[in-house]
Amino acid sequence: MDNFSFYNPTKIIFGKNTIPSIGREIKRNNIDKVLILAGSGSIRNNGVYDAVTTSLIDNKIQYTEQWGVRPNPTLDHANETIEHTRINKIQAILAVGGGSVIDEAKSIACGFYLDNLWDAFERKVAIANALPIFTVLTLSGTCSEMDSFAVLSNQTENKKWPIGSELLFPKVSIIDPSVQMSLPWHQTVNGAIDAMSHIMEFYFLGTNQEITLSTDEAMLRTLISSLDQLAINPKDYNARANIAWAATLALNGISGIALNGGDWSTHRMEHALSAFHPEIAHGAGLAVMFPAWIEYNKKFNRDHFNRWAKNVWDADSPETALIAMKEKYQNWGAPVTLRELGIKKEEIPSLVKNTFSNGPIGALAALSFTDVANIFETAY
Repeated sequence: MDNFSFYNPTKIIFGKNTIPSIGREIKRNNIDKVLILAGSGSIRNNGVYDAVTTSLIDNKIQYTEQWGVRPNPTLDHANETIEHTRINKIQAILAVGGGSVIDEAKSIACGFYLDNLWDAFERKVAIANALPIFTVLTLSGTCSEMDSFAVLSNQTENKKWPIGSELLFPKVSIIDPSVQMSLPWHQTVNGAIDAMSHIMEFYFLGTNQEITLSTDEAMLRTLISSLDQLAINPKDYNARANIAWAATLALNGISGIALNGGDWSTHRMEHALSAFHPEIAHGAGLAVMFPAWIEYNKKFNRDHFNRWAKNVWDADSPETALIAMKEKYQNWGAPVTLRELGIKKEEIPSLVKNTFSNGPIGALAALSFTDVANIFETAY
C-alpha cells in the first residue's frame, strides 16, 4: 500500500430533524451575520428554509439572502453575490441546497478576498483566505458538503473548471436524508450516479490498496441496491440515508486513500459537455461518459477491471459488467448515449478541444486528442 496523507476538518451532523442545529453551530464559530445562498426556491416548499431561518433567529444571527444558483453554477452569479457579501459585511456563507449551491458558496467564499475570482480557477493567484462555509444539504451526490473542491462555469469562455483549497472545507454540514424524499426521481438518480462516478475515478487506479478498494466496492454496491430500493419506495428513509452517506464518503477523501489522486478523465469530458450545454445535469453526463471511458480503458489494467466486474456487478468480465451497468442506468431512467443528451456528432471535435483546455488528461493512461475523440465516439 502506498504512503498517503488524510485530512478532513468538516463536522458532519447527520440524521432526521438535525437542520435546526445549524444556528447553534454557526454561533459556536463566533459568527453573527451570514449570507443564505440558495437555488430556485424548492427549500421554501419542503420546510428547510423555515427550519434554517428559525434556527438563525433563535441564535441571534443576522442574515441576508441570495437566490438563483443554477445547476452548473456560473461565474456571473458568483461575482454578483460576492459584491452582495462585501456590501452587507457578511461574515460567513450558509449554502442551503445541493452541490451546485455549495460549489458556488465556496467560490464566493474565496472570491470575497480576490480582485478577480476567475484568476483562482486559471491558477493565476493562490487561494490565501476564504470566508467560513456552512452547509445544509438537500441533494446528495457531489460531496461538496465535505470536500475542499468547487466547480464553476465561465459561460463567456465555455469553461467549466475546478478549484481546490483546504480553506474551502465547510466548517459544519448538516445532512438530513428525510428532506430529500420530495426530490424528483431524475435528481436522485443523477446524484447517485455522480457519487458512483467519484468512487470509480479513484478505484480504477487500484492495485494493492485492499482496504480502500474493498470500501469502494461496498459503497458502489450500496448505491446500486439503495437506488433500486428507492425505485420501489421513494420514501424509504434507510435507502435515502445510505445513498446520502455513501455520496459523502465518495469524495471526502476516504474513497481515494493511496490511489494517487484518481484519474478524473471522465469528469473532464463531462465538464466539456456541460460547458457547452449547461442544461445537461452533471450526473446525466457522467452516466454517458463513464461506460465509454471504461470500454476504451479496460485494457490498461485488465486484472483490476475484472475485479470490478466480479465484485460490483457479479459479472464474469468487464464486457458483461458494462452491459449490466448500462442496463441498470437505463432502468433508472438515466441516458447512456450522447444522442439521448441531444449532442450532435459534429460537436465532438469541439468537445475534445474543450476537454484539453485545462491541460492534459489521463492517469490510468495518458489520453491523446485521438483517444478522447474515440471515447466520445464510443459514447455516441
